Amino acid sequence: MDLTTQKSTLNGTVDIPGSKSHTIRSVAIAALANGNSHIRGPLDSSDTQSAVEAYRALGAKIDQRVDGWHVTGQCGKLTAPDHTIDVGNSGTTIRIALGSCALMTEGEVTLTGDKQIQRRPAKPLARSLKDLGATVVDINNTGCPPFSVKGPIQGGETTIECKTSQYLSSLLMCCPLAQNDTLIKVPLLNETPYVGITLDWLNRQGIKLDYESDYSEFRVPGRQSYTPVNRLIPADFSSATFFLAAGALPGNQVTSSGLDYSDTQGDKAVVEYLKALGANVTLVEQSIHVTADTLQGCEIDMNATPDALPMMAVLACFVSGETRLVNVPQARMKETDRIAVMCQELTKIGADIEELSDGLIIRQSNLRSSSVQGHGDHRVIMSLAIAGTQIDGGVHIQDADAMSVTYPTFAQDLQSIGGQVTIHD
Repeated sequence: MDLTTQKSTLNGTVDIPGSKSHTIRSVAIAALANGNSHIRGPLDSSDTQSAVEAYRALGAKIDQRVDGWHVTGQCGKLTAPDHTIDVGNSGTTIRIALGSCALMTEGEVTLTGDKQIQRRPAKPLARSLKDLGATVVDINNTGCPPFSVKGPIQGGETTIECKTSQYLSSLLMCCPLAQNDTLIKVPLLNETPYVGITLDWLNRQGIKLDYESDYSEFRVPGRQSYTPVNRLIPADFSSATFFLAAGALPGNQVTSSGLDYSDTQGDKAVVEYLKALGANVTLVEQSIHVTADTLQGCEIDMNATPDALPMMAVLACFVSGETRLVNVPQARMKETDRIAVMCQELTKIGADIEELSDGLIIRQSNLRSSSVQGHGDHRVIMSLAIAGTQIDGGVHIQDADAMSVTYPTFAQDLQSIGGQVTIHD
């Protein structure tokens, strides 16, 4: 599928769908819980469906109904399927599931994914699971999936450098169910707010653990258990990023609704990025209204929000002066190398952009109509789609199917506020 967006004025309200990060964590915890869970308002996307299918394969009963997802948990006793579990494009699912599979007392399971997943590293997580007593085999000896896993982890001590927070979240979610206590030392951690999401889930579950305020060390008692989940999934600030930033583009006024600013999601920092650039941001109940008169470039540390990099790079093209998006090297480890890809694709449409080892420098640019590549990366595709609404002649995006990974209704939502969008099958 290809996608074309034409120059448009965006004005209106978008209801933001549920959070991918919360939805996948809820599925994993419900699958491990003792009893029946009800997950209300989950994100229904290809990534979250990957999580559902993975935990179904591990023995959980998951019934997807109109009123939400109903899950019968396995009391921490997952079972190995007789087939490989393929998580598709979901990096969150494969890393969290690696930890869950390390709890199995019998059998062995192989976890893999699509070509992008097979390029995304998980060696540090595999090493830590082995430190704690599991058997993890790197099948192709690449440090990336596929991995085979045999449990159970026993607990103990491990040190892990977390270039992605998903490594630590995986350990924090499985270690409470180990037979013994666990000490996790973390000398490097990117994307700290995502660990905050995990800790929020554990706290709601009554899981006991102690940790340093800088997340450098965690002490997790073993022999704990999960209780059933009964929660409305918060709306996704990562998905909202596209419409929050769109509101700051010339001539636009956009309201993103359903967002709980008190939630632990790190991408709510995008609101502060927009303010730093000079946008007018109004928070009313669970809605965020964005518009702008003029924007001025600045430096933004994006270590906590790598998913926001593509959209912020697009917005920076319309900002006076120079904008520096820095300290986000892990953006190179996502579905694509987002630093290189955004530099490449924005250059095609006339951006004055420079690639750094850990980010991008973007100067105000006169963008022009062109055809670009989506690279199978949902956040790249949606960012370029928003760019097209500001360009005479628009932008044609090849390979745009990946929007379904986190935001299947993105094109329709963009149309609902005035975006001129054409989908080419």
